[in-house]
Amino acid sequence: MTSSASAGAAAAAGFSPDNPTLAGRIAGMVFRPVATLEATQRDAHWRGVLVATTAVAVVVGVLVMQTAVGQQALVDQWERTTAALGHEVDDAGYAQLEELSRYGALYSAAGTLVAGPILALGVTALLQAGFGRKRAVPFVVAFAAVVHAGVVLALRQVVVALLAYARETTASAVSLGAWYPGLDAASPLARALGFVDLFVVWWIVLLGVAAALLYGKRRRNLVFGLLGMYLVLALVTAAAFAAAGSGV
Repeated sequence: MTSSASAGAAAAAGFSPDNPTLAGRIAGMVFRPVATLEATQRDAHWRGVLVATTAVAVVVGVLVMQTAVGQQALVDQWERTTAALGHEVDDAGYAQLEELSRYGALYSAAGTLVAGPILALGVTALLQAGFGRKRAVPFVVAFAAVVHAGVVLALRQVVVALLAYARETTASAVSLGAWYPGLDAASPLARALGFVDLFVVWWIVLLGVAAALLYGKRRRNLVFGLLGMYLVLALVTAAAFAAAGSGV
């Protein structure tokens, strides 16, 4: 039943693993990611996917940050981050944050570019450096796979922007911590869970699958290895914020 439902959803989206259309490639990363990633090895088109996903994420983020609601949510985010680092925001500091929030559209656009094209280039370079010596893979082929995996990061940008506007806060609604609202926000566990982003977990899984296909590695080992590294990073980041907030 699950397979039938997935196949029906894929068909409704007009997806085929060999469909060269832009919509087919983007939908494929949601409904049939393995088949789509396999297709990128045969046809390493990446420009359309990268331009489309980046453009949509930029436009949505900019539109939200041009509103008073979006700018206030950004101010609140900066204030929370400052407080987490052990610094209080006085009236003058708050006024300065409000002034800076007028550039929220630029801030959002820059963040999207970093999370899109720049991150894709960096991750591809790391994959090539880590695995490319034993199995030669053209950079453009690896880049195409990474760009396609980045579809979920673009989706995250859109979801986060829209939720920030709807909830009038940038407090993450896509982190693992959001699933456990009863936890003490200052506890180590709550801090750690707050740094585990569900969309990033999804992206890491896709990266592991892509790397396994590209370099002939065991899929399970790569996926769990990358997830383990991400969880360690989340724990270290949470610990650093806790130490900074306590003045240690």
